[in-house]
Amino acid sequence: MARDQAGAAGGVHPLYHPAAGADDGAELYRDAGAGRAKLGRDHAAQLSRHLGNIAITIPVALPAAFAFARLSFLGDKHLFFSFIAFRITPPVVLTLPIFQLFSVLGIVNSVTGIALAHCLFNLPVSIWILQGFIAAVPREMDETAFLDGYSRPRYIWKILLPQIAPGIAVTAFFCFMFSWVEVVFARILTTTNGKPISMALSAMFGFQTDIGMVMAFTLTSMLPGALLLFAMRNHLSRGFKVGRV
Repeated sequence: MARDQAGAAGGVHPLYHPAAGADDGAELYRDAGAGRAKLGRDHAAQLSRHLGNIAITIPVALPAAFAFARLSFLGDKHLFFSFIAFRITPPVVLTLPIFQLFSVLGIVNSVTGIALAHCLFNLPVSIWILQGFIAAVPREMDETAFLDGYSRPRYIWKILLPQIAPGIAVTAFFCFMFSWVEVVFARILTTTNGKPISMALSAMFGFQTDIGMVMAFTLTSMLPGALLLFAMRNHLSRGFKVGRV
């Protein structure tokens, strides 16, 4: 505290700490004492929740998006827009029924529960994005594949998925970003397991805050999103141009 006041008086930014360095990054994954959150566990739970969210949402959204893009059935457009309308529902409205349902299933305060809750809101957007990419694939490609003896599942796996790979990357990116910043379900459905990074970060602030530790944790919390963006940069750039969503 005294160092912060002296630095501010001397013209140095109060958040600057010369002692902050690699030791703070190593300390993130060790228990720092009573009352301090186990940040390494929170970080691992955060990543597992995001990966589980993507692993559940995309396989479920793909068949639904294919049906909306290629098949015609009674009420298809109304059902499609009802998915979009569900997405704009405030998450806080659904927290009580979701909490009651998850309590019965025994998945409250678990990574699985929070991943499923995020899937409820990621699924409509994923269907909408993938439907636009599938609709951009010419129907003649479907007909040619069926004439060559491809079944519908084999056509989707062998031909369609490589064509819409940029769309899958865009969908995964949006699922990741929503789950990364969401805190409503995380605060209500979790207490210890699956705690989001934002809650772990806020728990680090107190009467004597270790700013070096906070800055190190903030930096490490940015790395997964930056790495995902870098790994998918080519698919994302093509996807935003081709998908027209």
